[in-house]
Amino acid sequence: MLALRAAPAAASGGGEAGGIGSLVWPTINLLILIAALVYFARKPVQSFFADRRRAIQDELRAAADLLAQAEARHAECQSQLESLEAELDRLRAASQQMARSDHDRIVAEAEAAAERIRVDARTAVEQELRRAHEELREEAAALAVELAGERLREQVTEQDRGRLVDEFIERIEQDGSGSDAGRA
Repeated sequence: MLALRAAPAAASGGGEAGGIGSLVWPTINLLILIAALVYFARKPVQSFFADRRRAIQDELRAAADLLAQAEARHAECQSQLESLEAELDRLRAASQQMARSDHDRIVAEAEAAAERIRVDARTAVEQELRRAHEELREEAAALAVELAGERLREQVTEQDRGRLVDEFIERIEQDGSGSDAGRA
């Protein structure tokens, strides 16, 4: 404080302009000011920088932890990606195998259905042929009876008809008398 009071006195009464004395007192004042600042501000400045250092260290540790977590997550994602690719390959192979087996099964079912259709068609054709043969036989028999009837009409005379009627009546009478005797 004395130095601060002496500085204006030295400046006003010294008469030496630009001498060494004009620099000494301001320098002394500056040194006293710096000493006072260091004495009073040292602890708060030290605690500020210590706190700042701790905060930076804490942030660095947190960043390192986050980095380690991110790297672990990245490694986990990479392994999942690799396992996913392997799983996709396995699924592709399984789906191809299923497609092949489905194809084989469908082809086998189609071949079996085609064989059943062929067998059914053969059976239907055979039945139709038998029915057609039966119809032809019946038609041929009907035609034969009709032709025989026409020929008989043409060839049988009234005398032949009378004789046939007489023979028929005799047979009935013989059958009738023989069956009556057999009943008694």
